[in-house]
Amino acid sequence: MAVIRATEKDVETLARLMRAEAEGEGKLGMLLAGNVGVNRVRYDCLDFINIRTVQQMVFQSPGGFEATTKPYFYQRARPQDIALARRFIAGERFHPAEYSLWFFEPTGACPAQWFNQWNTGRFKAHCFFTPSTTDCPRL
Repeated sequence: MAVIRATEKDVETLARLMRAEAEGEGKLGMLLAGNVGVNRVRYDCLDFINIRTVQQMVFQSPGGFEATTKPYFYQRARPQDIALARRFIAGERFHPAEYSLWFFEPTGACPAQWFNQWNTGRFKAHCFFTPSTTDCPRL
């Protein structure tokens, strides 16, 4: 059962986002990036209030993804990336991004907090951050 509504265009956009944000970190890195994206659509809180669709999430301004400004984001979605995107739309989650709304690539170690959100772990170059249930009660 889908945890968010998504058209075929949404699935392809999410697949392109995952690839553009994290292809260099392999399949799990792409899965983690997709996890964060779907969480932003699911949880109506903080910077993502009124974000209800994949298109709104990907192209949110300010607060969207840097990858959308790069030409490689606009490449056609590959079948394997589409298959990964469908896993999140169906509700699959992966640590450390299960409930994360943010990730970024620091120059050094992951900070314990980033904009008052707690670090939930690192995968390769990216650190993941999850809000408290006080800040985001639907988590």
